[in-house]
Amino acid sequence: MQIGIVGKPNVGKSTFFSAATMASVEIANYPFTTIAANRGVGYVRASCPCKELGVKCNPRNSGCINGTRMIPVELLDVAGLVPDAWQGKGLGNQFLDDLRQADALINVIDVSGSTNIEGVPGKPGDHDPREDVMFLAKEIEMWIKNILENGFSKMARTAKMTGAKPEEILHERLAGLKMTEAQIKAAVKEVDPPSDPMKWDENILLALSKKIREASKPLIVAMNKADIAPPGNGDLVRTIAKEAVPTMAETELALKKAEAAGIIDYVQGDKSFSIKEGAKLNDAQRKALEYMNKNMERYSGTGVQECLEKAAFNTLDLIVVYPVEDETHYTDHSGSVLPDAFLIPRGSTAKDMAYKVHTDLGDKFIRAVNAKTKRTVGADYVLQDGDVIRIVANK
Repeated sequence: MQIGIVGKPNVGKSTFFSAATMASVEIANYPFTTIAANRGVGYVRASCPCKELGVKCNPRNSGCINGTRMIPVELLDVAGLVPDAWQGKGLGNQFLDDLRQADALINVIDVSGSTNIEGVPGKPGDHDPREDVMFLAKEIEMWIKNILENGFSKMARTAKMTGAKPEEILHERLAGLKMTEAQIKAAVKEVDPPSDPMKWDENILLALSKKIREASKPLIVAMNKADIAPPGNGDLVRTIAKEAVPTMAETELALKKAEAAGIIDYVQGDKSFSIKEGAKLNDAQRKALEYMNKNMERYSGTGVQECLEKAAFNTLDLIVVYPVEDETHYTDHSGSVLPDAFLIPRGSTAKDMAYKVHTDLGDKFIRAVNAKTKRTVGADYVLQDGDVIRIVANK
């Protein structure tokens, strides 16, 4: 799974990315600091079955901290987006191309309103942060529309002659953007365009692009710089955003550095931290930590981890499943206990899981075993969050 970290320049995207991944990227207070896309790994948390099953796990593709499984997700920090990026303004073409394989997008905005639409710094309250949410969605939708329009007339004529369904021609046009035919079909159903694609005008293509973007590149808003935002700004953003989380990326990054330096006890996603006994701090450092703790109490944490988990579990509606080869001991072939944790869409079946693990397992699937209940289940068994599953396949 890949999550794109997006937004206009100078809102804290790279700081958010660094805070989520602890990767070293260039951070500065001017537009277009990020030129090439940065890739890194963040983590989402889930309850590990190890405590429920009374075993000590040996994670391989993830980690486990006191019964909390830390499951990796790929994060992509791309160049800042400015108005008319879809026409190539700024680094728009590069930005949009970098997002082709993203499953969801975290739109980092400056909720304090201290940067204008071009990303130029100002004072808190100077800019309406709602514009940042609306313009970014529009840029992606115009990018999709532009791809659809390129050669669409010829394709529409061919479709009319062959009787191809609308979702088929749209899927062909959007190949490479990680958009499924099911997502496109749902968009077509909602827009309900004329059956003859030759009659589709610019407004219909834009409406389709909007619905396709909503289905295939859903947005969650990270309301960054929440600690300096004027009262009410967050409520304004929530009027136009389905998912909006107050975030303080600079605080999260500072806390992780302090934890790595042995100054505080902090685990990503915690709502608070504690200063270690004997930590040597000057007055300025102590006051800074007190300021951070006060704001974390106000917002129940820094919001960075919450954004990743809302993107994975709310927006994409993923669940976590643990494949094993021995349902009695919950191990793989080498004896590792609960070695892997897989993120899969809710509603996936046991056979879907088999294909996720390996193509051969899917092709040769016979049955599966629910390791928690020890019951045999079929290919169409709908997986539940936290299931431990053994796949039985022909050799």
